[in-house]
Amino acid sequence: MNSVKKKIPLYQLAHARTGDKGNRSNISVIAYRRDDYPLLLRELTAERVREHFSFRHPIAVHRYELPNLVALNFVLDDVLDGGVNLSLNLDAHGKSLSYWLLALELDAEREF
Repeated sequence: MNSVKKKIPLYQLAHARTGDKGNRSNISVIAYRRDDYPLLLRELTAERVREHFSFRHPIAVHRYELPNLVALNFVLDDVLDGGVNLSLNLDAHGKSLSYWLLALELDAEREF
């Protein structure tokens, strides 16, 4: 069998939930299938997430692994324009940030 690398949007492999506190957002990414979790571990690094959110200028991105839940949790510092009480943005809570992360394309190897 040949293995072929291709780009796959994260939303095909996982779903996400977002929370916020002040100027910090956390995004949980949960794999649909246990078999895809190693791919998420390899491709979805804190550095890659920070780069994907570079337009929001996070000062730090931390990744927490939750293997029993086949999930990753990312904490992004300083991405919410000061938080709900200080921001004039419509999405001051950062709920749409999970959708932006799910649009990230990952390199995946599939056998054909």
